[in-house]
Amino acid sequence: MTTAPLDKGAALQKLPRDKTRVSHTAVFWIGFCMVMAALIAAPLVLPEFWRRLTTEILIWGLLAMSSDLLIGYTGMVSFGHSAFFGLGMYGAAGALLIVSPPNLWLAILFGLAGAAGAALFVAYFSTRLRDIYFAITTLIFSQIFYVIIFTWTAVTGGENGLIFTRPHLRIPFLYDARFTSTTMHWFVLAVVASSYLMLRRVTQSPFGMVLQSIRENEPRTRAIGYRVENFKMVAVMLSGLFAGLAGVLYAIQNEFAAPDFVYFLTSGETVIYNVMGGIGTLVGPIVGAGFFHLMRELLSRFFGEQFPYLIPLGLIFIAMIIFLPQGILGFARRWLNR
Repeated sequence: MTTAPLDKGAALQKLPRDKTRVSHTAVFWIGFCMVMAALIAAPLVLPEFWRRLTTEILIWGLLAMSSDLLIGYTGMVSFGHSAFFGLGMYGAAGALLIVSPPNLWLAILFGLAGAAGAALFVAYFSTRLRDIYFAITTLIFSQIFYVIIFTWTAVTGGENGLIFTRPHLRIPFLYDARFTSTTMHWFVLAVVASSYLMLRRVTQSPFGMVLQSIRENEPRTRAIGYRVENFKMVAVMLSGLFAGLAGVLYAIQNEFAAPDFVYFLTSGETVIYNVMGGIGTLVGPIVGAGFFHLMRELLSRFFGEQFPYLIPLGLIFIAMIIFLPQGILGFARRWLNR
C-alpha cells in the first residue's frame, strides 16, 4: 500500500531533472542553429580575403577540436598533431596527383588513411607513458615524420612540397562543379560541423566518460577494471583521424602540401588554441583558433613589417593565461551564470 506514494514521489522529484535536461538540449540546438546560420551566410557578405580566412579558421578549429579530445577529455597533452595534420595533407595531395581526374572523396580517403596509420603507430608506443613523458614522445614522433617528409624529396617534394589542382565537388548523379571560395567554405563548414557533432557524441558516451575518468584519476580507473591503455589508444587514433581530416581540408583549400605544417610548431599552436578558447569544451578550441588568427592578422596589419607582431600576441596570450585561465568560453560561461 505504501509503494504507490513512494513511486509517485520519486517520479515528481525526477521531473525537474528531465525539464532541465530538455531545456539544456533546446538551448544547445538553438545556439547551434544560430551559429550555423551566421557561418552559412558569412561568405555571401564577406570580401574574398576574409571569406578565405574564415574558412581557414574553421579548418584550424577542427584541428584544435581533435586535440581537445586528448588534452581536455583524457588529460594527455599531445605535440604530435602536426604529424597527423601533415600526413592528412600529403595523403590527399598524393591521391590528387596520382589519380586522374582528381577525385575529392579519394583524396579524403587517402588523407584519413595516412593520418590513421600514423596515429596507430604513435599511439602504440606513446600511450604506455604518462604526463610529460607522453608529450615528449609525441613531439619526438612528429619530428621523425617531419624529417622523413623533408628529406624524401622524390616522393614528398622535399622543402618545396607538392602542388596540385583542386578537385571538383562531385556528388554522383546530383552535383558536379568546380569549387569556388563560397562552395569551399560551405563544404568545410559541413565537415567541421559534422565532426563537432560526432566528437560531442563521443565525449558524452560511456567511452567518453571513461576518458574523463582517466583524466581525473588514472590509477583508480585502472583499479576498477578498465584497460586504460586500450582507451588511450582509441582516443589517440580518433584524435589523429580528425586532425588528418583537418589536414585534408587545408590541402584542398590551398592546393598544396608543405613540410612546414608537419613541424612541431603546428602542434604548439594547436595547444595555444585550446588554452585560449577553453580546454575540455570542443567549441572553445574553435573560438581560440578564430581569436588567434584574427589577432595575428590585425596585429600584423597594425604594426606592419617594422615590428614583430608576435610579441604583442604573446603578451596577450600570457595575460589570458593569468586572468582567463578557463579560456574565452569559460569566461563567457562564468559571466552568463552570474
